[in-house]
Amino acid sequence: MNKTLKSILLWIGALIFTLATVIYQRATGPTYPVKGDVTINGQHIDYKLIRSFGGDEDALVKIDIPDNEISGTITLKRYLSHDNWSSYPMKMEEGRLIGAIPNQPPAGKVEYVVTLHHNNTDYVLNEEPAIIRFKGEVPKGVLIPHILFMFTALLFSVRVAFELIFRGNKAKLFTTVVIVTMFVGGLILGPLVQKYAFGAFWTGWPFGHDLTDNKTIFVFIFWLIAWFVLRKKPQNKLWPAIAVIIMLAVYAIPHSTLGSEIDHTKTENAELE
Repeated sequence: MNKTLKSILLWIGALIFTLATVIYQRATGPTYPVKGDVTINGQHIDYKLIRSFGGDEDALVKIDIPDNEISGTITLKRYLSHDNWSSYPMKMEEGRLIGAIPNQPPAGKVEYVVTLHHNNTDYVLNEEPAIIRFKGEVPKGVLIPHILFMFTALLFSVRVAFELIFRGNKAKLFTTVVIVTMFVGGLILGPLVQKYAFGAFWTGWPFGHDLTDNKTIFVFIFWLIAWFVLRKKPQNKLWPAIAVIIMLAVYAIPHSTLGSEIDHTKTENAELE
């Protein structure tokens, strides 16, 4: 196999692996929608219960309903609070049942349950309450570059792994790309995203327990060590291998785990309205 074809195949493999990793991390995270289906009166209904919302408006839970005789109720309260549960009827608009969740300050969470009704029979869509986290709106000019830089950092991390496995000679070059893209995407743009979304540039150690911030700096330190080692010993495989393993281990952690949240049990805020 010639070098050009080998390089193309390695890049294709790295891209596929990176996409699979990103999809897995997002799909297993606490902000990924709760999806399911239910059959009512012989009619199949798919639903998606949102668990993340950005902006200043109320979050809307929308369910396509093929039968106007089906109604719905949304029952909710603030997460980590002493609130009582409150129930509100969902409104039917253009073939959709819509339930409104009152907007919360950034990092505020609301837990809710959706119940559909037909002929005096209740259909609870989620026995376990869905928890939605509110955040401020992040400008696309900040969010998109952040995502692209972090994706590129992961892609080149996988290519470093392939260089080590297939005895390539570009581990140092690719490690440099990882360092630069992770620094820009995770340590410059990341705090900006955090500021827009939750009102603080950094909520990881030592100021908080935000796992996204903590794992970013943790992984960056190991890549930095690998880069310094490769500068002196370009053939070294140990430290870049360690950095790759840690990078993939971190990406195995669901996105937004242990993210910013408001604990209303420690405040005197009024109940959800």
